[in-house]
Amino acid sequence: MTIVETPILREVRSNHLSPAGVHLVARDYPKGMRIDLHMHREAQLIYAAKGTMQVTTPEGRWLVPPDRAVWMPAGREHAIDLLADIEMRTLYFDLAWLTREQRNEGLTREFVVRVSALLHQAILALFDSRNTAERTELLVRLVMLELHQAEDSATFVPLPREPRCRRAAMIVLDDPTAIHEIETLAREVGTSARTLSRLFSAETQLSFKSWCQRARVAAAIERLSTDANVSVKQLAAQLGYASVPAFSAAFRQVTGRTPTEFAGKI
Repeated sequence: MTIVETPILREVRSNHLSPAGVHLVARDYPKGMRIDLHMHREAQLIYAAKGTMQVTTPEGRWLVPPDRAVWMPAGREHAIDLLADIEMRTLYFDLAWLTREQRNEGLTREFVVRVSALLHQAILALFDSRNTAERTELLVRLVMLELHQAEDSATFVPLPREPRCRRAAMIVLDDPTAIHEIETLAREVGTSARTLSRLFSAETQLSFKSWCQRARVAAAIERLSTDANVSVKQLAAQLGYASVPAFSAAFRQVTGRTPTEFAGKI
């Protein structure tokens, strides 16, 4: 496992003013790039001002369109897949800073946050080279205040840990456009449909049907992010939905907006 050192401090200090214990990194990445499994000694707020990414941890997969960001605790393994050209803006927080500022509460686990207009502007403003130390410190505090109010797990696809259930989940994720019957999956992984259904509920807090819906919507998000020419009608058919309205309703249930609305944000 790669443990990444405090992020390129020379680059940070030459480009951005930040308070002691907080480091700001702006990087652009091309579509299709993967940042392999690694961890940091600092906690992170990972935000793509433009583009969609997928963040994978032992707990599951987070789809992160531009109106969401990921909080990643220190020492948590994660990999990042760039589903589009990305303008990444990352804030790193030393554990000593979080303790000193009494910001540890609720930040010991990973989660995705819905990025409000205020949080979006505060993050971007942190990377303004004209900032004073006072303005930067106030912006950091504003980001932390907004962070505690914005948690949103709608685009999370939890990954079960129990071996049979995990194998079944990976079969679905390898081909989310197929119709996966739980009886068939159960036979493939060596258990009964009743047991597999119980395992999915216990391991993911979602029913098997709801979990598969999230997997299909995640596949739709990836396709929307990587193919500007795909239509909602094509996606609905490819993902096995009977109609565009049925697909749009399922998509809205998971992400909070229709596929057309989502595509306009990428």
